This record gives sequence, C-alpha cells and structure tokens, in this order.
Amino acid sequence: MLFNSFVFIFVFLPITFIAYFGLNGLGHKRLAKFALVIASLYFYAFFNVSYLPIIIVSILVNYGLSYVMTDSIKMRTPPYINKLCLIVGIIFNIGLLGYFKYTDFFIENINALFGSSFLLRHIILPLGISFFTFQQLAFVVDSYKKKNKLPNFLDYCNFVTFFPQLIAGPIVLPEEMLPQFESAKNRVPIAKNIFDGIYLFSLGLAKKVLIADSIAVFANAGFNLDVDHYTMAEAWLISLSYTFQLYFDFSGYCDMAIGIGRMFNINLPLNFNAPYRATNFQDFWRRWHMTLNRFLTQYLYIPLGGSRCKESKVLFNIALVFFISGLWHGAGWTFIIWGVCHGFGVIITRLWKKSGLSMPSWLGMFTTFFFINILWVIFRADNVHKAWVIIKSMFDNTSLTLTNAYTSHLPSILPNSVNMIILLGAILLGLVGPTAYQLMTDYKAVRVKQVTAILGFVISILFISRVVTFLYFNF
Repeated sequence: MLFNSFVFIFVFLPITFIAYFGLNGLGHKRLAKFALVIASLYFYAFFNVSYLPIIIVSILVNYGLSYVMTDSIKMRTPPYINKLCLIVGIIFNIGLLGYFKYTDFFIENINALFGSSFLLRHIILPLGISFFTFQQLAFVVDSYKKKNKLPNFLDYCNFVTFFPQLIAGPIVLPEEMLPQFESAKNRVPIAKNIFDGIYLFSLGLAKKVLIADSIAVFANAGFNLDVDHYTMAEAWLISLSYTFQLYFDFSGYCDMAIGIGRMFNINLPLNFNAPYRATNFQDFWRRWHMTLNRFLTQYLYIPLGGSRCKESKVLFNIALVFFISGLWHGAGWTFIIWGVCHGFGVIITRLWKKSGLSMPSWLGMFTTFFFINILWVIFRADNVHKAWVIIKSMFDNTSLTLTNAYTSHLPSILPNSVNMIILLGAILLGLVGPTAYQLMTDYKAVRVKQVTAILGFVISILFISRVVTFLYFNF
C-alpha cells in the first residue's frame, strides 16, 4: 500500500486514525496501541503477505534478547549471558539482512571468481528489511549498554512497525520513539499537529507525484536505453533528472511519513535538509539521509574509535563506514563503488580542512554538487559499464542535441516540454528553494498554508492514477 494511492489516503489512513484516537478516547489505551500494531502489520502485509512472518519473527527474537539483557540484574543473569545475547542479536540481524539481500550477489561473485555454477536462489527482498533491521539492531545494542529500560511489548511493536516509517524510514532510535508511545498527552488528537501533518503530507505528495514522477521519464529513458554512446545533452539530462528525481522522491516520502507521524502526535526525525546546497562531502552527509548517517556514526564509526584514533585509523574508519553504507543500499558493485567514492570524498574533505585550505562557499557547493551528480549515475546504473558510458558521454561535446533513439523512449502523461519545465523548477527548488519542513515550521501565514495544502493535495490527487512506487523501497 503506497502513500500515493487512493486506498491509503481515503481508506487506510482515516480508518486507522479514527480507530487509534477513538479507542484512546474511550480509555482503552492498550487496545489502541494493539490496533495501531495490527494496522501497521496490515499495511506491511498489503505489499506481500509472505513478508509478515519475517518481521514478526524478527520482533520476537530481538525483544526476547533485549528482555534478558535489560532484566539481567533482576534475573541475576551472569555477565557472559548478556554478551552472548548481544552477539546472537548482532548475528541474527546481520544474518537475516544478509540472507535476503546478499545471497544471490554472493553466489554470482563466487561463480564469476571460481568459474563455478551454483544456482541463484532468486530470494525476494522483503520491503523495509534494511530499515527495521537497523532499528532493532540499535535497540539490542542499547539494551546491552543499559541505555534504555525494557518497554512493554506493544510499545516495542509500535517502535518497529509504526507504518509511516516502516518501509523506508526515517531510521528511528529507541530513545526518541518509545517515550512518545508511552506519553499520555499523545493519546489525544491535537489540532495543530493534525494541520501541520496534513500540510507536510500534502507537500510531500506533491514532491513525489508532481515533480519526481514527472522528471523520472528523462532518467528512465536514458538508463533503459541500450546504446554505447549518448550525446552530451542526453547524458546531462539523464544525470540531472535522476539526481533530482531521487531527491524529490525520497524526501517527498519522508515528508509524508513525518506528516503522518505528526497527525498521530509522533515526531519522526528529519531526514533531509537541502542536501544539494552542501559545500563539501561531509556537509552533504549531514543533510542527506541524515538518520542513516546518524545510525552508522553512532553504532559503527564511534565504536570503531571514531575520530579519537590516530589519523590513519580515522581514515580507515571513514572508508569502512561508507563501504558498508554502499553495501546497505544494494547488493551490487555499483552501490559499493558509489559508497567507496563518497568515503573518498569525505576523506578528501577532512584532509583539506586539516591542511588549513579553504574555498568560497559557492565554489564548494558547485564542486560538491558536480561530483554528487556524477556519483548518482553509478548509483542508478544497472552495471558499471552503463554508468561509465553515461559519465563518459557527459564530457563528450561532439553533440548537444537529443537523438531520436532517446526521445522515442520518453512516454509521459504530460508533454515533454512540460516535464522539462518541471525539471528546471525542481533544480531551482532543490538548490535555492525552501524545504517542506522549513515551510511547515517557519512560515506562519496559516491561511496561505491552508490554500497551499489544498492545492497541492488536489492537483496531486489528479495525477495519482499513474501510481509509481518510491525509489527507496528497493533498498
């Protein structure tokens, strides 16, 4: 069930909202929490019911391990049992993610390396497994460190399954979510939160349906075209289209998720903050997929020693974190190369700063965006060869036109001239315009907000017939 679908907007969301607050209003606190868990599991199973046992088993195993660790003093559990539970939790979560996401990738590379012929398993990747696995891994580690008390089982289930962030984040941490589900004041609908939530949801819906899905035609046509050369104009159109499609698609999803959470009085963390205005690679990762960066910093980079080690070890830690970041995004060499290149960019930024060098912010922003845009080509391409063909064509100025082979692959509801105008608007909005979250928090003209929300919502609804899944559902 997609956020940008009629069944979600007009059936699932209002029924879940009414049931949750209705039961709370009648004093059935636990039943309300149970209803929210059931609704979230139904939302998840709507995509494929075979996913349901996987997330249920994951919840039971992680909660059971955390129960032993957090109640170890009361249960007089020996210290080695706590450490054993931590090790089992890490192996279980990484193993679960590895089996479903990387088995075929591993077999393919074994076959290529040794000339073997092991059959691929063709395992279906459960939606959201990369996200809910990281969240539960954080909970297990925090339980071992005694950073949080054990919540009741329903609150833990809502922490893992809360439907707005279940499929594609933001990646939430136990200490920021669990107290919100336990808070009594959050059991009553709050008008301001409902309005802010609807406003942010409408902006996110417009970003996805009107912008991302419109400019996607330019990127999809290029990446799906089987040629050994593109014109320079085509290569830049393909790369820029995907760069902004991905941003408006993923940030639009997160805006919608945060907006829905706000309707339920749950504050989800910000995941994007104008990333294409970053002045270096470090700055980019403070702005892009912020909750993933936070998780990797808190649960990998810092335990490895962070910035407290000697410089060579720090640089190795950075490289390892971004290698894992690339691998987390997908089982393919293009993702690994993309992650390694970003790690290299962060290392260069660190060395640049330590040397005392500087550059004007506008030049830093231009340079960073230039390389980020190129790296998104590697991220999107089906293979390294395809990425190289497009990147090489970006610097071949022999032709600045669009070929018939390319334009013939541009199906769209809207004329391509309109899509081009939308792309130009997306570039301006992404580089200099306000973010949706800034509009919600900083802009105080309520009446203008109301009109904007209604217009964005109504226009987006008109285009929902072309339902397109969110890009990060694949990761």
